[in-house]
Amino acid sequence: MISELHESKLQAKLEAARDAISVALSRHTDACFTCSFQAEDMAALHLVREKQPAIPVLFLETGYHFTDVLRYRDEMTTRLGLNLINVLPKKTVAEQEAEFGKLYRLQPDQCCKLRKVGPLFAALENYHVWFTGLRRVQSSTRANLQVHDSFTLPSGKAIDKISPLADWTDRDVWIFAKRIGVRLLPLYQEGYTSIGCEPCTAKPSDAANPRSGRWAGQKLECGIHLSPEH
Repeated sequence: MISELHESKLQAKLEAARDAISVALSRHTDACFTCSFQAEDMAALHLVREKQPAIPVLFLETGYHFTDVLRYRDEMTTRLGLNLINVLPKKTVAEQEAEFGKLYRLQPDQCCKLRKVGPLFAALENYHVWFTGLRRVQSSTRANLQVHDSFTLPSGKAIDKISPLADWTDRDVWIFAKRIGVRLLPLYQEGYTSIGCEPCTAKPSDAANPRSGRWAGQKLECGIHLSPEH
């Protein structure tokens, strides 16, 4: 049961998130939302779609996702009537592996660059506002995350990057998801806490670090949330 104190804090966070979304959309209406269909994304997407129901929802279709993720994506797209855009890499999995082998084992950074970072940055050229479900508690690399930030694409174009749930805890997300009646990815019930491409996702090795199951501990970020100069 949620306490009155936590309810009050969550309500304040909800109001702040809605305000951030409203301000961003008052500046530019050509906005998009990147979605991996994890819990925080479903919560943030719900709030963004209160203001802009037909917002383009960008999903990075790497070709390496869990079957459960693809099934859930399709279910939520149909159920919610999402304006889904599957962002594809230049090469299919078969083409990339024929040329480079299994890059996710050999050079995970390069694999992410080819299948996630490059395709997303190209897709973002069509927008001036980018909404995400990022949160500070997700990892040390996100500890200084701002609700509003300016993100410069490789082309030099600057876009507004909005993370309305930046200060939300895991508990906030799960309570809100239950409140709005969204069934979450079944992989959570199996013990996964951060879910990306199947070959690079395991259950967390460190209970205090939900992303410790990603990339066998070799890194914490795929690169899409790092400015190109990094």
